[in-house]
Amino acid sequence: QRQLVESGGGSVQAGGSLRLSCAASGFTFSKSAMGWFRQAPGKEREGVAHISHESGETYYSNSVKGRFTISSDNDKNMIYLQMNNLKSEDTAMYYCAADPGYLKLVHGTPRLWGQGTQVTVSS
Repeated sequence: QRQLVESGGGSVQAGGSLRLSCAASGFTFSKSAMGWFRQAPGKEREGVAHISHESGETYYSNSVKGRFTISSDNDKNMIYLQMNNLKSEDTAMYYCAADPGYLKLVHGTPRLWGQGTQVTVSS
């Protein structure tokens, strides 16, 4: 059974850091593309960071570039999102997503989603 399970969300003050984790199972991790999306109340879902495990290509939205880093551990079938210098506008539900095709992540239509983890940044 294909599954993504996020962890690591929480509440932090502006300027602080959090690291999100996503455990993947049930599919070939090394041939997948994975990433993080977020959605704040009343706002559209936004692609935050993506990584292709086949090509190594990464993507970051302009709003997080230079502050967030996506990484993966092929041995553990995990991806991470290190979030530094958090801002109040980073407050959202963060979702891990995966698809065999990297373009699915780019287009915001990956076929496998986690349940989400809440990040709240107070100013």
